[in-house]
Amino acid sequence: MIALVRFQVAGYLRSLRVLQPLIVVALVVALVLSQGPSGPDAAALAVRTLADVAAILFPVWAWAARALLDTQPDEQRALTATAARHPSAPTWAGLLAAYCVNVSLGALALAVPLIQAFLVGSPGRAVLAGCALNLLVAVPGTLLGAWTSRALIPDPGVSLLALLGGATALLLLGMGRLSWLSIPMIGWMHAAHDGPSAFVSHFPATALHVLVWSAVVGAAYLLTVPRRTL
Repeated sequence: MIALVRFQVAGYLRSLRVLQPLIVVALVVALVLSQGPSGPDAAALAVRTLADVAAILFPVWAWAARALLDTQPDEQRALTATAARHPSAPTWAGLLAAYCVNVSLGALALAVPLIQAFLVGSPGRAVLAGCALNLLVAVPGTLLGAWTSRALIPDPGVSLLALLGGATALLLLGMGRLSWLSIPMIGWMHAAHDGPSAFVSHFPATALHVLVWSAVVGAAYLLTVPRRTL
């Protein structure tokens, strides 16, 4: 499994597709996150930024995951599936490789906000909750990208539209009565804007929602992809 993950990450890096999300993350950091919080509410604003980063990076994570999973040619993917000891091993390896790349992108985006949070004295529990939130949200972001990858949607144009449509649909669902079908993006942003204490107290419910959503969607993906690639 580790060898398959390293193989997919190495192929993604060699293809230079990683430059696309890297450029987006660099622009977000330079244009949005580099301006640190100030004033009497600086500590609360720094925590709010950590929660906002998770929402901003969600479509970027989906995009990066889709690109990584599409890096391998179909013939190479078939050979990998044949050589693997378990039919689902390449699928798991692809998801893990995409998640590792997304965590790395998240770490780059969070570096400046974390420094700012420590400088203004944000509560440690709120900062840890913000970091944990980004680690969790990278999972559904990765899964959205996986569901729009070439293994399930061969046409690149349709795949991109599905990714954009999926991200938009999840955002809109989170605003209405069917919010339980989406990831709780609006909920954690509202909690963060209510202050560090509200964000920390709201985090367990947010984490549970994200984990349940990811487990259901991830299980469906793991059941679907091996059948489509046989």
